[in-house]
Amino acid sequence: MDCYTANWNPLGEEAFYRKVELYAMEWGLREDLRDCLVAAAPYGGPIALLKNSARRDKSPGARPLLEIYSASGLLLATIPWKSGQLVQLGWTASEDLLCIQEDGTVLIYNLFCEFKRHFSMGNEVLQNHVLEAKVFHTEYGTGVAILTGAHRFSLATNIDDLKLRRMPEVPGLQKPPSCWAVLSQDRVTIVLLAVGQDLYLLDNTSCSVVTPPGLSPSAGAYLQLAVSFNHRCLALFTDTGYLWMGLATLKEKICEFNCSIRSPPRQMVWCLRPRSRQRAVVLAWERQLMVVGNSAECIRFVLDEDSFLVPELDGVRILSRSSHEFLHEIPEASQEIFRIASMAPGALLLEAQKEYEKESQKADEYLREIKDQKLLPEAVSQCIEAAGYEHEPETQKSLLRAASFGKCFLDKFPPDGFVRMCQDLRVLNAVRDYQIGIPLTFTQLVLQRLYPLAIRICEYLRLSEIQGVSRILAHWACYKVQQKDKSDEEVAQAINQKLGDTPGISYSEIAARAYDCGRTELAIKLLEYEPRSGEQVPLLLKMKRSKLALSKAIESGDTDLVYTVVLHLKNELNRGTFFMTLQNQPVALSLYRQFCKHQERETLKDLYNQDDNHQELGNFHVHSSYAEKRLEGRVGALQNAVDEYYKAKNEFAAKATEEQIKLLRLQRHLQEDLDKPYLDLSLHDTVTNLILDGHHKRAEQLYREFKIPDKRSPFVEIAVKHHNRYEAKKYAPRVTPEQRVKAFVLVGDLEQAADAAIEHKNEAEMNFVLSKCGAGAEAAVAEKLNRARAQLLKK
Repeated sequence: MDCYTANWNPLGEEAFYRKVELYAMEWGLREDLRDCLVAAAPYGGPIALLKNSARRDKSPGARPLLEIYSASGLLLATIPWKSGQLVQLGWTASEDLLCIQEDGTVLIYNLFCEFKRHFSMGNEVLQNHVLEAKVFHTEYGTGVAILTGAHRFSLATNIDDLKLRRMPEVPGLQKPPSCWAVLSQDRVTIVLLAVGQDLYLLDNTSCSVVTPPGLSPSAGAYLQLAVSFNHRCLALFTDTGYLWMGLATLKEKICEFNCSIRSPPRQMVWCLRPRSRQRAVVLAWERQLMVVGNSAECIRFVLDEDSFLVPELDGVRILSRSSHEFLHEIPEASQEIFRIASMAPGALLLEAQKEYEKESQKADEYLREIKDQKLLPEAVSQCIEAAGYEHEPETQKSLLRAASFGKCFLDKFPPDGFVRMCQDLRVLNAVRDYQIGIPLTFTQLVLQRLYPLAIRICEYLRLSEIQGVSRILAHWACYKVQQKDKSDEEVAQAINQKLGDTPGISYSEIAARAYDCGRTELAIKLLEYEPRSGEQVPLLLKMKRSKLALSKAIESGDTDLVYTVVLHLKNELNRGTFFMTLQNQPVALSLYRQFCKHQERETLKDLYNQDDNHQELGNFHVHSSYAEKRLEGRVGALQNAVDEYYKAKNEFAAKATEEQIKLLRLQRHLQEDLDKPYLDLSLHDTVTNLILDGHHKRAEQLYREFKIPDKRSPFVEIAVKHHNRYEAKKYAPRVTPEQRVKAFVLVGDLEQAADAAIEHKNEAEMNFVLSKCGAGAEAAVAEKLNRARAQLLKK
């Protein structure tokens, strides 16, 4: 505890504040908290999140997820939100979750997302919709306040005794207020709202303008307001960065402060504690946390992550994706004991106890100093009280040891306070445990009392007789595996006979204990009873039973689990053994091939080589050729593909690849000779471009070398298109019989077109040629066609 005060931050002359980590959150949030609806129950209660509620890029069919976590980030329950648009979440005093919808319907769920009931905030809210909503707590119970689209307020003071109230109208209000809050004063619930530089107070019957006392004339327009946990204090933040703090009755000003930041804080809450020396407000911006009190200076903390503030009875909880912290004022007892160079009786008693453990005579000197001032009872009481405010068990123990040490020198010190504090701290430490996740403070425990705490613990754990028995049996099984006088078979059977399928039993945990005890075979036998493959596989890998782990992963049908084991095997085994292992597991081999296709192409070639899979090797080389930038490299890869295709006895693929190599080489020569890009064109496009560029002999050469079928020849159409009938006539006779008539017509040779049509005895073709015949020389062609058609019709 040498650096105990290292995280103390002074605010004014008498108060110190510290920020302590309650939990390292492991809830694995991907979203920022600002993109979620968030509500945290007071007194260290659970956290509700509606994910994806604020994201604009979500897919239309995506349903938001409503999730409930413990304060330590453990998921308690989750459901897809299938109801209406949610505006606000909040918790009741009994830790039921209120989900307020845009249509004014309030749905109530328990801690485990199980629906309980619903109610409506009335027809007016239904018609005008909910713009904003707040959940608040008063002596009457949990209430709900609504701001409608008509800029009117409705509220229910107690949801368990529903009586809806419509608050008076604010004259001339044409837009939503910049900020508003619900206050409870003298058993009356009121609404305080700000519009520009005006502050309005709505009670049951009237709307009145109010002015905070001592407010600076240059304060500006209100942007944010906050009411303290006990409804006794009010804070107002304006657009000039001015902060006013005073009583909620608006009759007394506490202090004012210039924050030097004009933008509104994302959150503003009070940080108070009973018998507080300082009343402070906490403001959170994007990356800064500011604590302001009755002092010329403030405390600033850097926020590394998007954070959410939860006001508590004696401080503020700070939630982020990675941590859960508690900001609070150092209680007076702790200050007196731990302040540097403190001579308070509690501080002297703590030092006396430490020196006593060292067997130093200084212990007697410290004790005499306390007893001479007759302050030993006060010193013991200080240590007991301070222990209650500490979160670290070691510090608690140190203070309680000091108190116990001091009690030994008192004749009539009542033991009840000491005993009760020990009991309370055992309860607090138990529920603060990560697995429970209820970070109650001693102040909260005292004010909550033990009875409601017991209810909360039972509801949280859902304790039942079966679950109690399960835990006992699990402990017994962990003890059983340590018995060396029984064989592995006997122990495994005994455990299975006793536990069977009891809910809550994890055989993998018992197997892990057996492995830790050096009984690997017993652990494997116990894992046979574990129904969840996801629990079996990690332990089998840890035990270096990788092949068995692979079999279990494949049996589970979980591809992610199979990938996990395969990649583990890859790192564990040499290459040859790894490939041979996969050969015996076709599913794993197939999945690994898929992985290699995207991640490790060279490994894929090794797999094909080991299998003598020449067809796939050929395909691999063809695919690889496209990654080569130099022509020689591409041709080399394609030649490798040719060799593999011949080995695979796939002559078609081999011949096609050889022709591609020949085409690439020809294209390179064309490119060099004609100074125009030809590489990577198809054969058809190469011939077409040569014809278009007037290189008919080269086109004819490709036509012959690659044995392009006449029916694929583009020569006639291209030549006609470019008004070169002379070239077109050379190729017209080469086209297929079906296209020959059309080709002769295209080149203007109607006589040969007529002969072809008559030869085909095709009336449609004859009619087509006749339609092209005119007077003069073409009349003879027409007459010949008419005679042939007449003879055809006679038959």
